[in-house]
Amino acid sequence: MSATPTPFPAADTDAAADWFAAYGPILVHYGVKIAGVLVALWMSFLVASWVQRRVERALKARAFDPALTGFFGSLARWTIIVAAVLACLGVFGIQTTSFAALIGAAGLAVGLAFQGTLSNFASGVMILVFRPFSVGDYVKVAGQEGVVKEIGLFTVALDTVDNRRVILGNSAVVGGTIENVTHNPKRRVDVPVGVSYDADLDRVRAALDAAAAGVEGRDAELGHQVFLAGLGPSSVDFQVRVWCDTGAYWDVWQATVAAVKAALDEAGIPIPYPQLDVHLRGGAAARRG
Repeated sequence: MSATPTPFPAADTDAAADWFAAYGPILVHYGVKIAGVLVALWMSFLVASWVQRRVERALKARAFDPALTGFFGSLARWTIIVAAVLACLGVFGIQTTSFAALIGAAGLAVGLAFQGTLSNFASGVMILVFRPFSVGDYVKVAGQEGVVKEIGLFTVALDTVDNRRVILGNSAVVGGTIENVTHNPKRRVDVPVGVSYDADLDRVRAALDAAAAGVEGRDAELGHQVFLAGLGPSSVDFQVRVWCDTGAYWDVWQATVAAVKAALDEAGIPIPYPQLDVHLRGGAAARRG
Protein backbone atom coordinates (compact mmCIF):
# COMPACT_ATOMS: atom_id res chain seq x y z
CA MET A 1 0.00 0.00 0.00
CA SER A 2 1.08 3.53 -0.78
CA ALA A 3 1.37 6.14 2.00
CA THR A 4 -1.48 8.67 2.43
CA PRO A 5 -0.38 12.06 1.05
CA THR A 6 -0.33 15.02 3.45
CA PRO A 7 -2.60 18.02 2.56
CA PHE A 8 0.35 20.42 2.64
CA PRO A 9 3.92 19.77 1.75
CA ALA A 10 6.24 19.59 4.73
CA ALA A 11 8.11 22.67 3.55
CA ASP A 12 4.92 24.75 3.41
CA THR A 13 3.84 23.56 6.83
CA ASP A 14 7.14 24.52 8.33
CA ALA A 15 7.00 27.99 6.63
CA ALA A 16 3.49 28.63 7.95
CA ALA A 17 4.52 27.57 11.43
CA ASP A 18 7.51 29.87 11.29
CA TRP A 19 5.35 32.75 10.04
CA PHE A 20 2.77 32.28 12.81
CA ALA A 21 5.53 31.96 15.33
CA ALA A 22 7.03 35.26 14.16
CA TYR A 23 3.90 37.30 13.52
CA GLY A 24 1.23 35.59 15.57
CA PRO A 25 1.93 37.55 18.78
CA ILE A 26 1.91 40.80 16.82
CA LEU A 27 -1.43 39.95 15.22
CA VAL A 28 -2.89 39.00 18.57
CA HIS A 29 -1.48 42.14 20.18
CA TYR A 30 -2.80 44.55 17.57
CA GLY A 31 -5.99 42.56 17.08
CA VAL A 32 -6.85 43.09 20.72
CA LYS A 33 -6.03 46.77 20.40
CA ILE A 34 -8.13 47.16 17.23
CA ALA A 35 -11.06 45.41 18.88
CA GLY A 36 -10.71 47.61 21.95
CA VAL A 37 -10.51 50.76 19.82
CA LEU A 38 -13.60 49.79 17.83
CA VAL A 39 -15.51 49.18 21.05
CA ALA A 40 -14.25 52.49 22.46
CA LEU A 41 -15.31 54.40 19.32
CA TRP A 42 -18.71 52.75 19.39
CA MET A 43 -19.12 53.69 23.05
CA SER A 44 -17.93 57.24 22.38
CA PHE A 45 -20.58 57.67 19.65
CA LEU A 46 -23.25 56.45 22.06
CA VAL A 47 -22.04 58.76 24.83
CA ALA A 48 -21.76 61.71 22.42
CA SER A 49 -25.32 61.24 21.20
CA TRP A 50 -26.57 60.93 24.79
CA VAL A 51 -24.74 64.11 25.83
CA GLN A 52 -26.13 65.97 22.81
CA ARG A 53 -29.69 64.98 23.71
CA ARG A 54 -29.16 65.97 27.34
CA VAL A 55 -27.74 69.37 26.42
CA GLU A 56 -30.53 70.12 23.95
CA ARG A 57 -33.20 68.94 26.39
CA ALA A 58 -31.78 71.10 29.18
CA LEU A 59 -31.61 74.20 26.96
CA LYS A 60 -35.11 73.65 25.58
CA ALA A 61 -36.45 73.36 29.14
CA ARG A 62 -35.12 76.87 29.76
CA ALA A 63 -36.77 78.21 26.59
CA PHE A 64 -33.35 78.79 25.02
CA ASP A 65 -33.06 79.92 21.41
CA PRO A 66 -33.64 76.92 19.05
CA ALA A 67 -30.75 77.78 16.73
CA LEU A 68 -28.30 78.16 19.60
CA THR A 69 -29.67 75.02 21.27
CA GLY A 70 -28.81 72.89 18.24
CA PHE A 71 -25.40 74.52 17.94
CA PHE A 72 -24.38 73.78 21.53
CA GLY A 73 -25.74 70.22 21.29
CA SER A 74 -23.68 69.50 18.15
CA LEU A 75 -20.62 71.18 19.67
CA ALA A 76 -20.79 68.89 22.73
CA ARG A 77 -21.23 65.80 20.54
CA TRP A 78 -18.32 66.46 18.23
CA THR A 79 -16.03 67.48 21.07
CA ILE A 80 -16.48 64.04 22.63
CA ILE A 81 -16.01 62.24 19.29
CA VAL A 82 -12.83 64.13 18.40
CA ALA A 83 -11.38 63.53 21.87
CA ALA A 84 -12.15 59.79 21.56
CA VAL A 85 -10.52 59.54 18.12
CA LEU A 86 -7.35 61.26 19.36
CA ALA A 87 -7.23 58.95 22.39
CA CYS A 88 -7.59 55.88 20.13
CA LEU A 89 -4.74 57.07 17.93
CA GLY A 90 -2.58 57.27 21.04
CA VAL A 91 -3.26 53.58 21.72
CA PHE A 92 -1.32 52.69 18.55
CA GLY A 93 1.58 54.93 19.50
CA ILE A 94 0.66 57.72 17.08
CA GLN A 95 1.71 61.07 18.46
CA THR A 96 -1.38 63.29 18.64
CA THR A 97 0.62 66.48 19.16
CA SER A 98 1.24 66.67 15.40
CA PHE A 99 -2.49 66.34 14.79
CA ALA A 100 -3.17 69.09 17.30
CA ALA A 101 -0.68 71.33 15.52
CA LEU A 102 -2.25 70.49 12.17
CA ILE A 103 -5.74 71.20 13.47
CA GLY A 104 -4.53 74.47 14.97
CA ALA A 105 -2.91 75.55 11.70
CA ALA A 106 -6.02 74.62 9.73
CA GLY A 107 -8.18 76.49 12.23
CA LEU A 108 -6.00 79.57 11.88
CA ALA A 109 -6.21 79.45 8.08
CA VAL A 110 -9.97 78.98 8.14
CA GLY A 111 -10.31 81.75 10.72
CA LEU A 112 -8.39 84.20 8.55
CA ALA A 113 -10.38 83.23 5.47
CA PHE A 114 -13.72 83.56 7.24
CA GLN A 115 -12.85 86.43 9.54
CA GLY A 116 -15.94 88.45 8.71
CA THR A 117 -18.23 85.43 8.85
CA LEU A 118 -16.82 84.28 12.19
CA SER A 119 -17.17 87.81 13.53
CA ASN A 120 -20.84 87.81 12.54
CA PHE A 121 -21.24 84.38 14.11
CA ALA A 122 -19.66 85.43 17.42
CA SER A 123 -21.80 88.57 17.45
CA GLY A 124 -24.88 86.47 16.72
CA VAL A 125 -24.12 84.28 19.73
CA MET A 126 -23.81 87.42 21.88
CA ILE A 127 -27.16 88.72 20.63
CA LEU A 128 -28.88 85.39 21.30
CA VAL A 129 -27.34 85.07 24.77
CA PHE A 130 -27.62 88.65 26.09
CA ARG A 131 -30.86 89.53 24.28
CA PRO A 132 -30.52 93.32 23.74
CA PHE A 133 -33.68 92.99 21.64
CA SER A 134 -36.19 90.35 20.58
CA VAL A 135 -38.28 89.62 17.51
CA GLY A 136 -41.03 92.25 17.32
CA ASP A 137 -39.05 95.06 18.98
CA TYR A 138 -38.57 98.38 17.20
CA VAL A 139 -34.85 99.15 17.24
CA LYS A 140 -32.30 101.60 15.87
CA VAL A 141 -29.02 99.86 15.02
CA ALA A 142 -26.13 100.41 12.60
CA GLY A 143 -27.77 103.50 11.10
CA GLN A 144 -31.03 101.65 10.39
CA GLU A 145 -34.31 101.39 12.26
CA GLY A 146 -37.31 99.10 12.05
CA VAL A 147 -39.12 96.14 13.56
CA VAL A 148 -36.97 93.06 14.22
CA LYS A 149 -38.27 90.16 12.13
CA GLU A 150 -35.46 87.61 12.34
CA ILE A 151 -32.43 87.05 14.56
CA GLY A 152 -29.96 84.60 13.07
CA LEU A 153 -26.46 83.45 13.90
CA PHE A 154 -25.04 85.68 11.15
CA THR A 155 -27.61 88.41 10.36
CA VAL A 156 -30.50 90.40 11.78
CA ALA A 157 -33.50 91.24 9.57
CA LEU A 158 -35.46 94.49 10.07
CA ASP A 159 -38.66 95.68 8.44
CA THR A 160 -38.71 99.47 8.13
CA VAL A 161 -41.80 101.65 8.60
CA ASP A 162 -42.20 101.88 4.80
CA ASN A 163 -42.07 98.05 4.60
CA ARG A 164 -38.51 97.54 3.35
CA ARG A 165 -36.52 94.52 4.49
CA VAL A 166 -33.03 95.43 5.75
CA ILE A 167 -30.45 92.69 6.46
CA LEU A 168 -27.63 93.66 8.84
CA GLY A 169 -24.52 91.68 9.72
CA ASN A 170 -24.44 90.84 13.42
CA SER A 171 -20.97 92.35 13.86
CA ALA A 172 -22.29 95.73 12.65
CA VAL A 173 -25.20 95.47 15.09
CA VAL A 174 -23.07 94.58 18.12
CA GLY A 175 -20.27 97.00 17.18
CA GLY A 176 -22.50 100.08 17.37
CA THR A 177 -25.10 101.62 19.66
CA ILE A 178 -28.29 99.58 20.02
CA GLU A 179 -31.42 101.60 20.78
CA ASN A 180 -34.40 99.42 21.68
CA VAL A 181 -37.31 101.81 21.28
CA THR A 182 -40.04 99.44 22.44
CA HIS A 183 -38.22 97.66 25.28
CA ASN A 184 -39.96 99.54 28.11
CA PRO A 185 -43.74 99.43 28.50
CA LYS A 186 -44.03 103.23 28.87
CA ARG A 187 -42.69 106.06 26.68
CA ARG A 188 -42.78 109.85 26.83
CA VAL A 189 -44.01 112.03 23.99
CA ASP A 190 -42.01 115.28 23.72
CA VAL A 191 -43.62 118.05 21.67
CA PRO A 192 -41.66 121.34 21.32
CA VAL A 193 -43.80 124.51 21.34
CA GLY A 194 -42.65 128.06 20.55
CA VAL A 195 -44.74 131.11 21.49
CA SER A 196 -44.32 134.82 20.94
CA TYR A 197 -42.15 136.88 23.28
CA ASP A 198 -45.20 139.08 23.87
CA ALA A 199 -47.23 136.19 25.32
CA ASP A 200 -47.87 135.91 29.05
CA LEU A 201 -45.91 132.88 30.27
CA ASP A 202 -48.44 131.94 32.95
CA ARG A 203 -51.28 131.91 30.39
CA VAL A 204 -49.16 129.86 28.03
CA ARG A 205 -48.32 127.33 30.72
CA ALA A 206 -51.96 127.05 31.80
CA ALA A 207 -53.11 126.49 28.20
CA LEU A 208 -50.46 123.87 27.52
CA ASP A 209 -51.16 122.13 30.83
CA ALA A 210 -54.87 121.89 30.05
CA ALA A 211 -54.11 120.61 26.54
CA ALA A 212 -51.79 117.88 27.81
CA ALA A 213 -54.21 116.80 30.54
CA GLY A 214 -56.93 116.14 27.96
CA VAL A 215 -54.84 114.06 25.54
CA GLU A 216 -56.49 110.71 24.83
CA GLY A 217 -54.20 107.82 25.73
CA ARG A 218 -52.26 109.77 28.37
CA ASP A 219 -50.99 107.58 31.21
CA ALA A 220 -52.89 108.58 34.33
CA GLU A 221 -50.15 107.51 36.76
CA LEU A 222 -47.13 109.15 35.11
CA GLY A 223 -49.15 112.10 33.82
CA HIS A 224 -47.54 114.95 31.93
CA GLN A 225 -45.19 117.92 32.33
CA VAL A 226 -45.01 121.37 30.75
CA PHE A 227 -41.38 122.44 30.67
CA LEU A 228 -39.95 125.90 29.86
CA ALA A 229 -37.08 124.86 27.60
CA GLY A 230 -35.38 128.16 26.71
CA LEU A 231 -35.36 131.39 24.75
CA GLY A 232 -35.07 130.88 21.01
CA PRO A 233 -34.14 133.39 18.29
CA SER A 234 -37.78 134.26 17.60
CA SER A 235 -39.80 132.47 20.29
CA VAL A 236 -40.05 131.42 23.89
CA ASP A 237 -39.68 127.63 23.79
CA PHE A 238 -41.75 125.21 25.85
CA GLN A 239 -41.86 121.43 25.76
CA VAL A 240 -45.00 119.43 26.43
CA ARG A 241 -44.23 115.95 27.78
CA VAL A 242 -46.97 113.33 27.91
CA TRP A 243 -46.44 109.73 29.14
CA CYS A 244 -48.25 106.86 27.46
CA ASP A 245 -48.09 103.15 26.66
CA THR A 246 -45.31 102.33 24.22
CA GLY A 247 -47.72 100.80 21.72
CA ALA A 248 -49.79 104.02 21.61
CA TYR A 249 -46.81 106.37 21.16
CA TRP A 250 -47.59 107.72 17.70
CA ASP A 251 -51.31 108.12 18.38
CA VAL A 252 -50.57 110.08 21.57
CA TRP A 253 -47.91 112.14 19.81
CA GLN A 254 -50.38 113.21 17.11
CA ALA A 255 -53.13 113.87 19.67
CA THR A 256 -50.75 116.02 21.75
CA VAL A 257 -49.76 118.17 18.76
CA ALA A 258 -53.40 118.69 17.83
CA ALA A 259 -54.39 119.52 21.41
CA VAL A 260 -51.55 122.04 21.82
CA LYS A 261 -52.46 123.83 18.57
CA ALA A 262 -56.15 124.00 19.52
CA ALA A 263 -55.39 125.26 23.05
CA LEU A 264 -53.10 128.07 21.84
CA ASP A 265 -55.61 129.16 19.19
CA GLU A 266 -58.41 129.23 21.76
CA ALA A 267 -56.30 131.28 24.19
CA GLY A 268 -55.25 133.71 21.44
CA ILE A 269 -51.56 132.95 21.93
CA PRO A 270 -49.67 133.32 18.62
CA ILE A 271 -47.10 130.83 17.40
CA PRO A 272 -44.40 132.98 15.74
CA TYR A 273 -42.83 132.22 12.40
CA PRO A 274 -39.05 132.29 12.11
CA GLN A 275 -37.99 135.85 11.39
CA LEU A 276 -34.85 137.83 10.80
CA ASP A 277 -34.41 141.47 11.86
CA VAL A 278 -32.06 143.52 9.67
CA HIS A 279 -30.66 146.74 11.17
CA LEU A 280 -29.15 149.38 8.87
CA ARG A 281 -26.74 151.95 10.18
CA GLY A 282 -27.82 155.59 9.84
CA GLY A 283 -25.00 156.60 7.47
CA ALA A 284 -25.58 153.75 5.08
CA ALA A 285 -29.35 154.37 5.06
CA ALA A 286 -28.86 158.09 4.35
CA ARG A 287 -26.51 157.43 1.40
CA ARG A 288 -28.99 155.00 -0.12
CA GLY A 289 -31.77 157.59 0.29
